[in-house]
Amino acid sequence: MTTDTETDVFEEHRPVLMGVAYRMLGRVADAEDVVQEAWLRWSGAERADVREPRAYLVRITTRLAIDRLRQVKARNEAYVGPWLPEPYLTDFEDTVPDAAERAVLADSVSLAVMVVLESLSPLERAVFVLREAFGYPYADIAAMLDRGEAAVRQLAGRARKHVDERRPRYEVDPVRRRELTERFLAAAGNGDLEGLLALLAPDVRLVGDSGGKSRAPLRILESADNVGRFLVGVAEKGVPDVSVRFLELNGGIAVLVLSEGKPDSVFQVDVYEGRIQSVYITRNPDKLRSLAAL
Repeated sequence: MTTDTETDVFEEHRPVLMGVAYRMLGRVADAEDVVQEAWLRWSGAERADVREPRAYLVRITTRLAIDRLRQVKARNEAYVGPWLPEPYLTDFEDTVPDAAERAVLADSVSLAVMVVLESLSPLERAVFVLREAFGYPYADIAAMLDRGEAAVRQLAGRARKHVDERRPRYEVDPVRRRELTERFLAAAGNGDLEGLLALLAPDVRLVGDSGGKSRAPLRILESADNVGRFLVGVAEKGVPDVSVRFLELNGGIAVLVLSEGKPDSVFQVDVYEGRIQSVYITRNPDKLRSLAAL
């Protein structure tokens, strides 16, 4: 039987476990399933075998996430249209007092990085998440994954090089991102093509994720003109009884669009040198369920 103390220990570490699982899987529901399975393993574990609860729980969660990731990758191969990670509610200021640590966590969960992580192998992704996001020593990661430390260092170097080469450039200044997001939302909502072109980088990319279940581009749009005209066309069609909310998702400002009180879409942007470099639109209703209760 699990005691109240053991439950408290698990709940204390739940945010870290959820953070690891989400960065590994990119879906809130999958991450929650993994954390729940970790709880079942924890509740049935022999306490004499658990010297450090946090290390034990992170090890179990990581291994479960690796197994789940292999299943998810097969599922994503049949996905309709571009794939984006599920929007993930974050508020690091409430749980992480150190500003530098908050910045690292925010970067590791950003859409730009999460999209790149999809191209890593499950082991590379696990090593990258544990090392770059949570700062685990190589020796600890090796123990968690049952690999030699030299092999883990090689995996880490390969993963870091891959991410650095492919991640888009963007600024993390929250004030600047909020300002440009608000201006972008106003211009897009008003069908103001000139206003949009003033905000969009010439080589801006728009990625829309609908999973074939809502209206969204089935390919990535490129160039300011193409992206701007698409957004103007969306504004002209309109959304019934629309309202918006600003949230912190994936470590940055995002816009939740509600239609008749229900989540319709999420807009997130990457900003660099005063221009919007990427626009991400999530419209797959399965990926908006976790935001319905907000």
